Amino acid sequence: MRILAIGAHPDDLEIFCYGLLAACKDRGDELHLAVATDGAAGELAGQDKTLAERRAAETKLALSLLAAPVLLGLPDGVLSGTAGGRQVVYDHITNVAPDLILTHAPEDYHTDHRALSSWVTELAGFNCPVLYADTLMGVGFVPDYYVDITNWQAEKRAAILAHTSQMPERFADGAALLNRFRAAQCNAPEGHYAEAYRSAARFPFSDIRAMIPPPPPYRPYYVSGAEGFL
Repeated sequence: MRILAIGAHPDDLEIFCYGLLAACKDRGDELHLAVATDGAAGELAGQDKTLAERRAAETKLALSLLAAPVLLGLPDGVLSGTAGGRQVVYDHITNVAPDLILTHAPEDYHTDHRALSSWVTELAGFNCPVLYADTLMGVGFVPDYYVDITNWQAEKRAAILAHTSQMPERFADGAALLNRFRAAQCNAPEGHYAEAYRSAARFPFSDIRAMIPPPPPYRPYYVSGAEGFL
């Protein structure tokens, strides 16, 4: 299966969906990774004139175990108002011709995330389903699917930490906390991690469970002194 993951900024794919992508690569899927903006409005903006170049290098290093990312180079922070930006995203989707697209949730916190999500959902049309990644710290997000990323949690953390220009420890710690919480929602054993996703459920893509990796294992919930399991 050909999977296209499009993040708004350098480090977004690592924070929001690295675990699923790693699981897909291990099962033999063909990964295509894209970053919409140049990241020049991130940490150190105004202090480092080479920030866009630095962030590009960080992204290539962070994602090197998955696939070489394509950097679309649109301006950071103003994606929704960028002339020609939608066409750039359309051209890339058309060129890849994916079976599944991953991108940001339409309710995520950053305006660039929301703009990109809207474009991708519209441009995917009837060609392929769209899978939305969890929001930052899960705020306002109701998952359809959970993916076990336990085997790739350490790799995900290392990928986030590769973005040294962005004070990455806060994002690595936050992602680990959210991924542990999502696993706990599935009653997974201690030490498990999960990423949560929701699909753009529309005809003809009402259920795409078979296209994504499996959820975490769960522990039967037994109440001591009661008959059977709850």
